[in-house]
Amino acid sequence: MGHPWDHLSKEEWEAICKRCGKCCLYPLQDEQTGEIYHTNILCRYFDLEKSLCTVYDKRCELVPSCLKLNKDNVDKLPFMPKSCAYRRLFDPTYQDKPTPSIKGRVVREQDVDENNLEDYIVDWEDL
Repeated sequence: MGHPWDHLSKEEWEAICKRCGKCCLYPLQDEQTGEIYHTNILCRYFDLEKSLCTVYDKRCELVPSCLKLNKDNVDKLPFMPKSCAYRRLFDPTYQDKPTPSIKGRVVREQDVDENNLEDYIVDWEDL
C-alpha cells in the first residue's frame, strides 16, 4: 500500500521543503552506541540569508554525507529533525508545531574547531 504523496511530481515533492536548513546541520554519531547527536554546525554550502543550498544539484558529490531525501527514505533517517516538513508527513503530532529558524543559533562549518566537535552538540527541542 502506497502513501498519499507517492503521486507527487519531483517539483511537488521538492516544494514540501520549508528550507529551514536543519537537515544541513551536521550530526555526530557515537561509534560505540550508535546514538546520534545534533550539532549547531551548519554546512558551508547553506546560505542563511536565502535559506537554500548554494550547490543543491551537486550537494551529494561535494558533501558525501549529504543524503538526497526521497519518498522512500525520509522516514528512515534517524538524524532528520522532528520539525522537518517531510518528517511531518509521517508524524502528525508535529504538523502544527512551529519551526524556529536556525539563524543566530548556528556556527559555520569553516569556523569549527574539528578537534572539539562535541562542544557543538545541541539539544534543541526542534531537532
